[in-house]
Amino acid sequence: MPTTDTLPATASNTVLADVLAELNSAQHAAVTHGDAPLLIVAGAGTGKTTTLANRVAFHISEGVDPRRILLLTFTRRAAQEMTRRVDGILRRLRGEGVRMPGGEAVWGGTFHAMGARLLRLHGVSIELDPGFTIMDRGDSEDLMGLVRAQLGLTRTDRRFPQKGTCSDIYSRAVNSQKPLGEVLKTAFPWCIEHEDDLKRLFAEYVERKIAGGVLDYDDILLYWLALLEDDAVGAEVRKRFDKVLVDEYQDTNSLQARIVRLLRPDGTGVTVVGDDAQSIYSFRAADVRNILDFAGLFPGVVTLPLEQNYRSTQPVLDATNRIIAGAAERIEKDLWTARGGGERPAVVSCHDENEQSDFIVRRVLELRESGVLLKRQAVLFRAAHHALPLEMELQRRNIPYHKYGGLKFTETAHVKDLTAILRLAENPRDIAAGLRVLTLLPGVGPQTAQRLMEALAQASGDFLAWADQASPAPAAKSAWASFVPLMIDLTRPEGMELSAQVHAVREMYAPLLERRYDNATARLRDLEQIERLAARFPDRLSLLADIALDPPAWAEDLAGPPVLDEDYLILSTMHSAKGLEWDAVYVIHAADGNIPSDMATGSVDEIEEERRLFYVACTRARDWLYVCFPLRYYTSPWNHTDAHGYAQLTRFVADGARDVFRDEPGGVRDPAESDAPADPAVAGASVRARLRAMWE
Repeated sequence: MPTTDTLPATASNTVLADVLAELNSAQHAAVTHGDAPLLIVAGAGTGKTTTLANRVAFHISEGVDPRRILLLTFTRRAAQEMTRRVDGILRRLRGEGVRMPGGEAVWGGTFHAMGARLLRLHGVSIELDPGFTIMDRGDSEDLMGLVRAQLGLTRTDRRFPQKGTCSDIYSRAVNSQKPLGEVLKTAFPWCIEHEDDLKRLFAEYVERKIAGGVLDYDDILLYWLALLEDDAVGAEVRKRFDKVLVDEYQDTNSLQARIVRLLRPDGTGVTVVGDDAQSIYSFRAADVRNILDFAGLFPGVVTLPLEQNYRSTQPVLDATNRIIAGAAERIEKDLWTARGGGERPAVVSCHDENEQSDFIVRRVLELRESGVLLKRQAVLFRAAHHALPLEMELQRRNIPYHKYGGLKFTETAHVKDLTAILRLAENPRDIAAGLRVLTLLPGVGPQTAQRLMEALAQASGDFLAWADQASPAPAAKSAWASFVPLMIDLTRPEGMELSAQVHAVREMYAPLLERRYDNATARLRDLEQIERLAARFPDRLSLLADIALDPPAWAEDLAGPPVLDEDYLILSTMHSAKGLEWDAVYVIHAADGNIPSDMATGSVDEIEEERRLFYVACTRARDWLYVCFPLRYYTSPWNHTDAHGYAQLTRFVADGARDVFRDEPGGVRDPAESDAPADPAVAGASVRARLRAMWE
C-alpha cells in the first residue's frame, strides 16, 4: 500500500540534491517549480522525458501521494517509460529504513485509457453503463458503413463519401469541437454538398452506439468531458488528483485541452510539456493553438524553455534553428549543444530521382564502412510513395531495409474476427461485432446477420434465442452447431477462465479462418499469442479494452521469412519518425510540391505545419544531415518518356536557411574519365571538318 511518508529531512536534502545536480539549470528549475501552472517548452532532444520523470519523482519526494498524480501521455509505452524512470529516481532517494511510495501507483497512461478508467468508476452518474465495450477505429468504420447503407446513402447516382472518410469527418468534428460545415469547408471540401446527409448519418450512428452500449475513441473523451462539466460528478473526479502532468501537449485537440483545464480549473498543480515546433498532427485534430495560448489559459502561468540539446551537433542545430525561425508564430527558443565538432548539413542537388537513390546508397554504404551501422541511418520522406524508386535500388543492390508503416496487429482480419466474438459475448448489443461474427459463417450475408441480431436483441441478449433456430444457411450448418453453444458458454454466470475462453474461441474459429484466409498457420499462431496475453487480465472486459486502447503494432508471425542480416536501413515517413533519432538522416524529395506537399498549401496554417514537419525530420539527425533535392521530375517516371519539369528547392531551406547548408553534388564522375580537358582547338576543327564534308 503506498504511503505518503516523506524522507527524513537530512537524507532527503542530501540525496535529492545529488539527483538534481545531474540536471542542467533549466531542467532543475522545471523539476523544482512550485504549484503555479507550468509550461515546459522542450525543444527537440532537450531531455523532455528526463525532466518530466524527475518532476513526478520530486512531487512524490515532497509528500504527494502518487495515487493523486495524473500523468497523461499519448502512448502507453511513454507512460510506462516515465514510471520506470520515476521508480529509478525514487530508489536512489530511499535511504535505509526510509519508507517512500513508488511510482507504480501514479495514474499514468493515455488520455483514452485514463478516460475509460474514470468512466468505469463514475460513468453511472451520467447514465453510462460501466460495462460498455470499446470500438477501435476499424470497428467504428464498420458501424458507420452499416448505417450508411441502411440510410440509402450507397446509391450509385452520386459519389457519397466512403465509410472511412465519413468516420474521419465525424472524428474531426468531434475532436475539434467545430461545426460540421466548417470542418467540411476546411478539411473535406469535396464533401460539402453532402452536409445534410452526413448530419443524418452521424445522428443515426450516435443512436446505434447508444443502443448497442458501445463507445468509440471519440466518445471516451466526450463522456470524460461530460463528467467534468457536471457540477457534482466533476467535483468527485477533481478530488482524485492534486497534480496533473501532460506530455506532448502540442498534440492535444480541443477536447483534451478542455479536459485538462476542467481537471484543475485554477491551474494549481498543472504541468504541461511540449514543443510548438513539433506540432504535426492537425489531421488528427491536434491544435497547435493549445500550446501557443497556454500562457493565457490560467492565471500566473510560468513558461520555462529547455534549450540545451543532447542529440545533435551544433551545425545541425544551426540549420534546424534557422528553419523554424521562419515560422509565422512560435514560442522563442534557440537550441544549442555542448557537443563539439560536426560537419555542416548538406543540400544534395541530384539530376533526378535515380541519381538521388544512387547518392543515398553510396553514402549509406560509405558511412557503414566507417562504422555507422545501417540501422543508425534513416531515410525520411513526406509520403510513402516517395520511397519507391529508392526501395527498388536497395533491392537491386541487396541492401536490407525496414519501412515504417503497414497494418497494426489488431487491424489484421483474423485478430479482429476473434476479438469481435469476445466483444459480442461481452455485449450482445454490439451490432458491429455481431454482424462481423455472423457473416464469418458460410452462406450468411448482411441481411441474415441483421435478422439474427434483431432476434438476439428481442431476447435481451440471451444467446439461447439462437439455439432454437435452425442453421441460417445450409453451408453454415456445421459452423452454427459449434458457434451457438460457444456463445452460450461464454455468457454463463459461472464462466470460464479468460484464457480458456480465448482457447475455445480459437478452436471454433480455426476452420473458418482456414477457409477464409491464406497463410493460416501464421495467423493461428497470432491467436495463440492472444490466448497467452489473456492470462494477464482479470476479466474479458479488461482484455478487450486493452487491445482497443493500446493495440500492439505487430506480431512476429506476420513478419514473413526471417531477415538473417541483423543490420538494415530505416525508411520512414516524417510523421512516423517523430520521437526517434539516428546518426545520419537523409531527407529526400526536398522540393516544393513535395515539401511542403502540394496538398497542404491551401492556407498559411497548413504551410506552417509543413514547416514544422520538415523541422521534425531534420532534428532527428545526430551527426549527419543530407537534404536531397532532385532537379527534375519526369511526367511518367515508369514509362521512360522524356517529358519532365524542373523543381525548386523547398522554400523552408531556400528562404533564409540556405547559407547554413553546404552544397554537395548527388552525381559521381566515372574514375576512368581523365581530369585533363580536351584540346578545344583540335575538337572544334574536327567538328567543323565533318560538317563541311556533309555538303561536298
